[in-house]
Amino acid sequence: MDRLANTVRPYAWGSTTAIPELLGTRPTGEPQAELWMGAHPGAPSRLERAAGPVPLSEVIAADPVAELGEPAVERFGPRLPFLLKLLAAASPLSLQVHPDRAQAASGFADEESRGVPADAPHRNYKDANHKPELICALTPFDGLCGFRPPAETAELLDGLGVDSLKPYVDLLHAEPEDAALREVLTAVLIADRAEMAETVRQSAEAAERLGETPGPLRETYAAYATIARHYPGDPGVIAAMLLNYVRLQPGEALYLGAGVPHAYLDGLGVELMANSDNVLRCGLTPKHIDVPELLRVARFEATTPGILRPEAVDGEEAYETPAEEFRLSRYALAEGAAPVRLAAGTPQILLCTAGTVRITGDDGRELALEPGASAYVPAGEQAALAGAGTVFRASVAA
Repeated sequence: MDRLANTVRPYAWGSTTAIPELLGTRPTGEPQAELWMGAHPGAPSRLERAAGPVPLSEVIAADPVAELGEPAVERFGPRLPFLLKLLAAASPLSLQVHPDRAQAASGFADEESRGVPADAPHRNYKDANHKPELICALTPFDGLCGFRPPAETAELLDGLGVDSLKPYVDLLHAEPEDAALREVLTAVLIADRAEMAETVRQSAEAAERLGETPGPLRETYAAYATIARHYPGDPGVIAAMLLNYVRLQPGEALYLGAGVPHAYLDGLGVELMANSDNVLRCGLTPKHIDVPELLRVARFEATTPGILRPEAVDGEEAYETPAEEFRLSRYALAEGAAPVRLAAGTPQILLCTAGTVRITGDDGRELALEPGASAYVPAGEQAALAGAGTVFRASVAA
C-alpha cells in the first residue's frame, strides 16, 4: 500500500481552477485538465517510498502476479488494465468515438504493418485495445452522448431556421435511422470548409438566440451556442447537434462503450477507463480526422443517455457497467463508524474527493488522504477505510 504522486496534464481545454481547488493548491494560471492515476506509460504514477519515488509501471513489471493478481494477469496481461483520472473541463473536448476490441486490434495491426510512426499526427491507433470509459460527476457536468433520434434532430435543426441545414433535415426525415445518421455526419465532415463555416456561423447565431428564449430545447441550444463560441466555423459544431445533450448532477455517471460518439463540455468528474489511447475524432479539434475510419467505427443508432446512479451494497456504492477492465465504486464515510474492509484479490486505486480518509493496511500502517490524494493497494493486500469523507475505489471488475 503506497501513496501516489500523480501527473497533471495541461491540455488547453482544462480548467485553471477546478483541480487546484480540490487539491487545496494555488492555481498556476495554466490549464490543469486531467490528473492521471495509474501505470499508463504516458504519465505513470509514482509510489512514494523511503528510497525515493518509483513509477508504478516499474513496480508492476517487476512482479505482475504479486501486484495485479493472477486472474488479472491471465485476462489482461502484465499491466494495470485501467486508468483513473480527475477530469476538469472548462471548454469542450473533441467530439470522438472509441473502437471496440476487434476494430482496435485490426486497426493497430494495419498501421504497424504500414510502418506508420507511433507519434505520427495522422495515426489512429496507439495500441490494440478498446477504450470503454465511465465519467462520474463531482460538480454539475455537461456533455454530449450518443445520437439523438433523427426525427428529433430534424426538428432541432429546422428550428434554427438556417437554409443550408435543410438538406440535412430532409435526409433525417427520409432515410432509415442508421442511413440518415451516417449520411448526415458524412456530409457535414466532407463539406466545403468555407461553405460549412458560414453554415456554422448562422447556426451559432440562431442557437445563441434560442438559448436565451424559453422553450423545451433552451438548454440544448445554449449548449451548442457555447460549443460554437469555442470552435467558430468548425464542422464539428453541426456534427455535435446530432448528439444528445446531457447534464449530470454530482454523483451521477455516464458509461461510454465502443462506437458511441461523445464529448465532455464542462465540469469536474472522476473518469475511469480501460488503459488505451485509441480515439477517432469527429470534430471540435485541430487534430487529424480520418473520416472513412470514423465511419467504420461509429455506431449509427439513436440512443438515450443512460445516466448511472450508484447501487449501494454494504456501504459500497457501485457504478455497474459491462466493462471487464474496471469497476468504480464510492464510499461515504462517517467519523466513528466501523472501518470498511475492502476485498483483496484485485489491484486498487483509492481517491479521496472530500474530507479526510484513513487507509490501514495488513501490517497496521496507515495513510491519511485529503481531497485529491490517492493510494495504490496491490492485489494481495487487505485494506480498511475509516474517517469522515468520500473515497472512490477503482478496481478490476470481478
